[in-house]
Amino acid sequence: MDEKFTEYKNLVAQIKTEAAKRIVGQEQVIDGILTALVCGGHILLEGVPGLAKTLAVKTFAELSGLDFKRIQFTPDLLPADVSGTLIYEQTSGRFTVRKGPVFTNVVLADEINRSPAKVQSALLEAMAERQVTIGEESHALPSPFIVLATQNPIEQEGTYNLPEAELDRFLLKVLVPYPTPAEEVAIVKTAGKASQVQVSKILSAEKLKEMQALLDKVNCDEKLIEYIVSIVAATRPVSEKKTVSKIAVRTMPKKDDISKYISFGASPRAGIALLQCAKARALFSGRDFVLPDDIKEASPAVLRHRIVLSYEAAADGVSSDDLIQKILDLMPLP
Repeated sequence: MDEKFTEYKNLVAQIKTEAAKRIVGQEQVIDGILTALVCGGHILLEGVPGLAKTLAVKTFAELSGLDFKRIQFTPDLLPADVSGTLIYEQTSGRFTVRKGPVFTNVVLADEINRSPAKVQSALLEAMAERQVTIGEESHALPSPFIVLATQNPIEQEGTYNLPEAELDRFLLKVLVPYPTPAEEVAIVKTAGKASQVQVSKILSAEKLKEMQALLDKVNCDEKLIEYIVSIVAATRPVSEKKTVSKIAVRTMPKKDDISKYISFGASPRAGIALLQCAKARALFSGRDFVLPDDIKEASPAVLRHRIVLSYEAAADGVSSDDLIQKILDLMPLP
């Protein structure tokens, strides 16, 4: 095995140790943000206020040494406030480009669901194409470019549901839980001074690129790729068998059909994301190969925001995570 895998396993451990100086608990959030950074994807953090979502994003921006900007999304926000606009200069008689805060490496889109459709579409171009159109010209965004968005699931007044096309562009959706009693005691002891704790710059753009290159060297067996496709296909309300490379993909047993709870399932982009996140988990463990457990552990965060539930699911109190867990329990391992 390449010594680089052991080196970066130790680096990941250092990052988590350094992040723990500010953030108590929230291992899923830390793993999710780190996975998004390494995979070059965007992440949506969902949780009630006061759970250190913003602090976690700021901390990782400092740890990585990347340029960081925060956009506070509000109902009166305009697309120009995100992407930038053209400014007329009287002295020269020309229009010049004033770039918006999206021109950075790490964008914190705070309370992203508070912005209207026009703003969402401006951000969608940045997320999907890594570029922004201002006037008649398109401008490339810096590399790396990652959107770390937060949203509050309980406060719906003055909010806008994110369109499915935008949700699909998020590599992961991580649910931020309440801390345990022991963790909350530690949080209260800090008296809100966690943000003042200094953290060391461990990562850099160069190291991040090395990790991303190493990610491509992580092997995933053909059978495991079929397993990934089978999981994604099982989220779709179609019970027919699909084929990949002339090999039948595993399907859910008829008696355990869950399609009545799903209006729309995950797209092929989910399979690509699941493979990347499984490789990242292998890399973080110092391995150059993917295990079935890597896929199973990555599945909820990759799939939960890509499944559109039916009215039957709402009536029966069934969540996306419930369906994903049932799929994982019933899907035969390769």
